[in-house]
Amino acid sequence: MTDNRQLRARANVVYLTIVVFALAIAVKLFTIQIVEGDKWLAKRGTVSTQYRNVQPDRGHIYSEDGRMLATSIPEYDVRMDMVPSGLTDELFRANIDSLSLELSGLFGDRTPAEYKRDLTDARHRKERYYLIKRRADHTQVQALRTFPLFRLGRYKGGLVTEKRTVRAHPFGRLASRSVGHVLRDSSTLGLEGGYDKWLKGVTGRRLERRLTGGVWMPVDNGDGVDPVPGSDIHTTIDINLQDVADAALEAQLQKHGAHHGTVVVMEVATGHVKAISNLTRRNDSTYVEDLNYAVAHAEEPGSTFKLASLMVGLDDGSIKVTDTVDTKRGRVRYRDRIMHDSHEDLYGKMTVRRSFELSLNTGISLAVTKAYGNDPKKFVDGLKRFHLHETTGVMIPGEAIPTLRSPGEKGWSGVSMPWMSIGYEVALTPLQTLTFYNAVANNGRMMQPQFVDHISRNGKVIEEFAPKVIDPKICSDATLDIVHGLLQGVVDSGTAMNLRAAHFTIAGKTGTARIARNGNYNDVLYQASFVGYFPANAPKYSCIVVVNGPTMSGIYGNVVAGPVFKEIADKIYSNRLELQQGTLLAEATGPRTPVSLSGHSGDLRTALEGLKVPVTYEGEGEWATTLAGDTSVVLKARGIPADAMDRVPNVLGMGLRDALYILENRGLRVRIQGNGMVKRQSLTPGSRALEGSTIVIELT
Repeated sequence: MTDNRQLRARANVVYLTIVVFALAIAVKLFTIQIVEGDKWLAKRGTVSTQYRNVQPDRGHIYSEDGRMLATSIPEYDVRMDMVPSGLTDELFRANIDSLSLELSGLFGDRTPAEYKRDLTDARHRKERYYLIKRRADHTQVQALRTFPLFRLGRYKGGLVTEKRTVRAHPFGRLASRSVGHVLRDSSTLGLEGGYDKWLKGVTGRRLERRLTGGVWMPVDNGDGVDPVPGSDIHTTIDINLQDVADAALEAQLQKHGAHHGTVVVMEVATGHVKAISNLTRRNDSTYVEDLNYAVAHAEEPGSTFKLASLMVGLDDGSIKVTDTVDTKRGRVRYRDRIMHDSHEDLYGKMTVRRSFELSLNTGISLAVTKAYGNDPKKFVDGLKRFHLHETTGVMIPGEAIPTLRSPGEKGWSGVSMPWMSIGYEVALTPLQTLTFYNAVANNGRMMQPQFVDHISRNGKVIEEFAPKVIDPKICSDATLDIVHGLLQGVVDSGTAMNLRAAHFTIAGKTGTARIARNGNYNDVLYQASFVGYFPANAPKYSCIVVVNGPTMSGIYGNVVAGPVFKEIADKIYSNRLELQQGTLLAEATGPRTPVSLSGHSGDLRTALEGLKVPVTYEGEGEWATTLAGDTSVVLKARGIPADAMDRVPNVLGMGLRDALYILENRGLRVRIQGNGMVKRQSLTPGSRALEGSTIVIELT
C-alpha cells in the first residue's frame, strides 16, 4: 500500500512539472507574438536582408605599347532558385529534360540523367540557391541565359549568377612579381599594391537576402549603388625586351645551376624601367617568379661597390687613378684579418686604375685605407653623398633598406672600412645599385626608378608621372670623366673582356661576392653580378644582372652574369635604329655620302644610279639595308625570306610604303606612329608572327 502511494506521488510530480513547462512555453509564445511582436517583425527585416558591399573590377595594367600585363577576368558561381514565383510544376516538368541536356553539354561534368536527378531533388527540397557550377566563365554564362527555363528570366526560370573577378596575367610569368598580385585577403603586392588607390575603384552596395547555411543571395530591388571600376595603369615595361631578359636570365640560371637571379633594364635619361625579371628555382629545377629580389632583397654587392669607393676619393682629391699600390701578390693584412684577391700570386705593384679594371680587392682597399685610414667617417659620408644609404622610393611596397654603417655604430670595427671599400659589410638591392650606376651613365644626374608612365580612365589620361630627379649632380664632371674611362676599361682590357661587342661599346663592372648563409662565413654561396650601361660613348640604357648561388660552370660575374647583359644589349642595339645611327655617326671621320632609307633593292639601285651616287653592293636579295659610307652608299642584302611567313620581318630603317608591304604580306595588322623612316617596331624581328596580330611601327 505504501509503495502505491509513493508511485502516485512521483507521477504527480512529473505531471506537475510537464504542466509548468507547457505553461512557460505558452507564456513565452504569447509574449513574443503579442507583446513583442512589433519588435521582432522589425528585427526580421534586418536579419534576413541587408545591404552588402559589391567589389568593383580592378583597373588593367598595360605595357608601354598597350599590351595587357594584368587584368580582371570575371568568374561566376551558377545557381538556381528552384521555387521562384513563376516556376510551376508543369513548366518545370516540360523543360527539365532539355535543360539537363544543355547543362551536360556545356559543362561536361555530369550526364543529362544526373543533372535531371539533381535538379529534381533540389526542386523537392525547395532550395532557393542550388549550386550548379562554380567558376563558370563569361562565355558559359552567356550561353546559360539561352537555355530552356533560364531564358524565361530570374523570377520564372530561376537562374542566379554570382559574379566575382580574378586577376590574370596574359603574359604568364613575364614581370609578374613586379606587376604584382591581389591575394585572397585583398592584400596586394608589386605595382598592384603601389598603385592600389587608382586600381581598386569604388565599392558599390546591393541588397541581399541571407539563406540557410549563411549564403547570401542578391535581391534585385533597384535600390543600390553600382561599383565604379578602377583606373588603368600604363607601365614603362617593354614586353619584347622583357621576354628577352627573362629568357636570357633563365638560360644562365639553368646553365650554372643557380638558385635565383634578377635582371633590371633602365632607360638612362628617365629612369624608366624597361624590363625586370626575378626567377627562383623550384624543387623540379624549373624557375618561377615568386620573389622580387631586385627590390626587396638587400645583400652585400661585392666588387660592383668598388666604383662608389673610388669615386669618393676621386671627388675630394684623396685618390688618383695613377697612384701606385702594392697588392703584395693578392694578400694584405688588416689587423687580425687577411684580405685575398680571387687570383693570388699574379700581381704586385700597379696603378689604382689597373686594380679597378682587374677588380683587385687588395688594390682598391689599399687606396681607400691610405686616403681615409685616419678619418673613416669622411669616407662613409662620401658614400652617403651618392645616396647609397637611402631607398630609391620606388612605388613597389617592400623595398629593402640599405645597410651602410658609420664609425661608432653597432657592427663597426677596425676592419670595416677596407671591407666596405670592396662591397662587404654593406647591403644594397640590385635596383639601388643600378640607380647609382645609371646616375654615372647620366652624367651624374640620379633618377628615381620609375615603373609607371601614366594612369587613364575610359581611354583618357587622368594622371602622368614625370621622371623624378633624386639628385641633379652626385659628383663633379672631372670625376665622371675618369670613371667613364674606368668602366670602359673593365670591358676593353679588364675582367669583362668577354663582353666586348662588335658594333657598340659597353661600360660596366663585374662582381663576385661570397654571401654567408645565416651570417656564417664558413658556409657561403657565391653571387655573380654585372652592372653597366651602353653604348658607352652615349649611354641610353643601363642594366644589372645578379645571379645567386651558381654551382656549375663558373662563379665569376663576367662568366655567369655578363652573358645575360650582353644578350640584352645586343637585342636592344639590333632593334633600335637610333643606336645604330649614333654608332655610325660617332665613327665618321670624313665627308659622308647621302643617308637613304632601306627598302627594295631594285628601287634603290634605280634611284641612286639616277642621282649618280656611287653604290657598293654587298650580297644580292630583294631587300637591302643602306649604309652611308665615306665614298659610296652601301647596299647590303637584308634577309627577309619569303618562306619564313611565320616570323616577324625586320623593317627598321625602311620607308612606310616598303614596311607596310612586307608586314601586311605576313598577315600583320599595322599601326603607324609618326612619319618618315621606321625607327622602332613593337614586335621583335624573328619572333613568331601570329596572323592578325598588331604591330606598331614608329617613324621619324
